[in-house]
Amino acid sequence: MRTNIGISKENRKAVTEILEKVLADEFVLYTKTLRAHWNLEGHDFHTKHEFFEEHYNAIKTFTDSVAERIRKLGHYSPGTLQSFLDLTHLGEKYEGSNSSHDYIEALLEDHDAIIQYIRSEIPKVEDDHNDAGTGDFLTGLMQEHEEMAWMLRATIAKV
Repeated sequence: MRTNIGISKENRKAVTEILEKVLADEFVLYTKTLRAHWNLEGHDFHTKHEFFEEHYNAIKTFTDSVAERIRKLGHYSPGTLQSFLDLTHLGEKYEGSNSSHDYIEALLEDHDAIIQYIRSEIPKVEDDHNDAGTGDFLTGLMQEHEEMAWMLRATIAKV
């Protein structure tokens, strides 16, 4: 059935292309956070193991929400590892150690990159493509990443 939600087909397609990149970023970040959870070593293993688990579970929820937003706009979500790697803004490689500090620094960089991308796209979604709903959705998602970035930043802050 045709999607008729008051946004032109062209605008829904343009917004979907933005959301596909967000979805890819979320999936790559989810995978990298899961890696930190699995491979963490050090004196703070137990607390950071649980910390990373909370984060990857939250990001998993974000991933699902972005994919569902794409479907609400009448398009299909990408769902292959290759498509995510082709669409993501994030690097897949990790060169750090298995310490919580190194993982947190790397994950913080990715959260900041997602925040910056989303922030740059919200005006386009709302103003250029007439989609206040997705703009609001992206604002909420950005705020979630801002909170997670704050927690990561506070965890490795030098006092």
